[in-house]
Formats: sequence, C-alpha cells, structure tokens
Amino acid sequence: MSEQQQGTLYVISAPSGAGKTSLVAQMLERDPVLGVSISHTTRPMRSGEQDGVNYHFVGCEQFEAMIERDEFLEHADVFGNYYGTSQRWVADTLAQGRDVILEIDWQGAVQVRRLMPDCVGIFILPPSPEVLRQRLTGRGTDAAEVVERRLREAAEECRHAQEFDFLVVNDNFEVALADLLAIVRGQRLRVTAQEARHAGLLASLTARP
Repeated sequence: MSEQQQGTLYVISAPSGAGKTSLVAQMLERDPVLGVSISHTTRPMRSGEQDGVNYHFVGCEQFEAMIERDEFLEHADVFGNYYGTSQRWVADTLAQGRDVILEIDWQGAVQVRRLMPDCVGIFILPPSPEVLRQRLTGRGTDAAEVVERRLREAAEECRHAQEFDFLVVNDNFEVALADLLAIVRGQRLRVTAQEARHAGLLASLTARP
C-alpha cells in the first residue's frame, strides 16, 4: 500500500485578460486530483455567478473580522474590493492528498510563499500588450476607463513575473494548457513525492536477497 502524499499548492497569477480563469477551468476538467480554492470577496456578485461556486460573497465588516481572526492564508485589496483565501480549507484539502490551485494576484502570492514556501508559483503571460488590450476590450463588460486601469495594473503585475517558479505564455490556448498540466505532472513525479507514494515498492526492490 502506498502512503498518502501531501498535496501540492499551486499559486497561479496573471494580469487580467491573460486567460487564467479559462485555463484553470480546463485544468480542473482534465485532472480530477486538482481542486481550486474558492476565494472570499467583498465585490458585488456579477450576473451568472453563484455564492459558494464562483466566490464566497461577504460584506466588508465580515471580511475584516475574518482578517482579525487570522482565517486567511492571504488577502488583498484589488480594485477597491477585498479578496482572501481560507487557510483552513487549503490545509485540510492538501492533507487529503489533493492538489490545490490558488488564483491570486502577485501580492497574495507573496503572502502565500511566506507561509507556505513549498508552494509552486506559476505566472501566465499574454503574448503581447496588443493582444491583452484586444482581450480586455473584447469582453464588452468593462467601461473604457476600467480597461485602461486594468492595462496599467497588468504592467505592474508583469513586473513580478520573475518571482514565480514557472512562466507560461498564453498565445495558443491548448499549448498553454498542456504546459500547465505538464508542470503539475512533473511535480508529482519528483522523488520526494514518489518516495511517499511508492514506499512499499521501493522497499521491496531494494531489499537484500
């Protein structure tokens, strides 16, 4: 019998419009061992979203009370709204041997690395500034001034890309998805992970005759 291996925490960041949400959704479709943390947020719920599915929608007072109780692995103020990751949920899920993805910005990634230095950081880049602008304007959901603000924020976020372990360029969606899944697969094949999963096998193969 193989021992249960602690899951891996993946911190995935990207500027708005890089395609992170769509890529992560497909990662979850392709890999049943992966789970994604559902963040708490104070931003208003958008059309089509569901509480507890897309986010846990809470008020500012409730969010700030959770900060006081140290319930968040990370939290940040993004575009005037709070976002945070439940520390207990992440720890419990990793202990069950499941891998967890956190979709957070670079500020949150800094906080997570401080508390969980073994996490794996992945930054997703758009192929060019022009494509990023096209993607943001093509959504048709944001006013022009919001798009411009997101582009300014994207430049700041991309300055922190080198702080992550892996960089993936989302030019071709399927190629970027394959790259992300390859990172996950590679982590599971590391010696430390395989030793825990196959301790019995290694013991039998290395036993003296």
